[in-house]
Amino acid sequence: MATLKKAFALFLVVTLLAGCAPGNPGSTTPTIEATDTSVPPTATITPTVTEIPPTPTPTVTPTPEPVVFGPADFPEGVNPLTGLEVEDPDILDRRPVIVKVQNLPRTDRPQFGLSLADLVYEYYTEQGTTRFTAIYYGQDAELVAPIRSARFFDIHINEMYKGVFVFGGAYYLLLNRLMESDFADKLIIEADRWLPAVRRFDPGARNYLSVDTAALQEVLEKNNVDNTRPNLDGMLFSPEVPDGGEDGSQVIARFSAAIYNRWDYDPETGRYLRFSDTENDITGGENEVYEQLTDALTEQPIAADNVVIVLVRYEIRDPRADAEVLDMQLLGQGPAYIARDGKLYEVQWQRLNRDSVLTLVDAEGNPFPFKPGQTWFEIMAANTTVTSTDTDDDGKLLWRFDFHSDW
Repeated sequence: MATLKKAFALFLVVTLLAGCAPGNPGSTTPTIEATDTSVPPTATITPTVTEIPPTPTPTVTPTPEPVVFGPADFPEGVNPLTGLEVEDPDILDRRPVIVKVQNLPRTDRPQFGLSLADLVYEYYTEQGTTRFTAIYYGQDAELVAPIRSARFFDIHINEMYKGVFVFGGAYYLLLNRLMESDFADKLIIEADRWLPAVRRFDPGARNYLSVDTAALQEVLEKNNVDNTRPNLDGMLFSPEVPDGGEDGSQVIARFSAAIYNRWDYDPETGRYLRFSDTENDITGGENEVYEQLTDALTEQPIAADNVVIVLVRYEIRDPRADAEVLDMQLLGQGPAYIARDGKLYEVQWQRLNRDSVLTLVDAEGNPFPFKPGQTWFEIMAANTTVTSTDTDDDGKLLWRFDFHSDW
């Protein structure tokens, strides 16, 4: 029995070994799955397209047109005597303050407050001297001095600018005219009623008569002076340099051997700087000596945006041989020159009515523009000679206006 079990076990082993032998037809070859070596399809990637916006057309800012004011319909807050906007428009709701200021003796220079005036007139008085009439409207000066006496020319100024007139007395014939005028109630001379605006002060024992133009407003109200804003239309202002003209870098206005002044154009500021006589020159111009004029109040140079030479006919108002009492024919129109922006233009002055401000027109009668800012008027005789000479190789010209009496 044991032998039989061993035989059966041996048979089973042999059978198993035979089934594992290679090439045996009865065997079953295991199926081996082939590895897929094909490249998988590439995924479709849709590219992100960033749109580039079109280049914008650059915006061209047009050059602004120059702001032109006048000769009428000035906007609120624009001073009709300078063409400039004022800090406080309320300051224009009043009358201009007209002040008479002296120019000789030289020891009383520099004057106080001239740099703050809107307009300054210089004119021949007598015996080779000149005086100033300064007009304050768009701004005030706390001190204007030395104040001196009036002349017949000041009647024209008061008719044109319709202000209150501060002066230090007058020749009796003129004082009668002033007291009979339409503006007699607006005459201000030294008196207690005008304190503290009109007062004396004494620098270096000079005992000057002076005025504070701002303080004067309250005093006018206290004295019931009509301080209503007048119509001051007439002047045209444009910052654009007019066509034409000639080089006007230097301008000399010579009134006499004792009084002569030079205006030098300063390109950095665009203004004319004033230089005044320091010595008499009897040579007719060969030995003129100048010194720059400043303002004793502000310590700033006296400068102007416009210098206007006005040629008028002077007339004797007192027949006495030893008197030289003069007036001017400043009504109608006549020759004039304006220096602005370093150029000099030949124009015409015009004042068609007594209450019209002095203005300028071109050869066709069209208003000629002032540069916005301060203007100095040099009122010279009709016989004044006008000459120009080269000053250097750059074509710069020195213009001379030599006053010659016509009486």
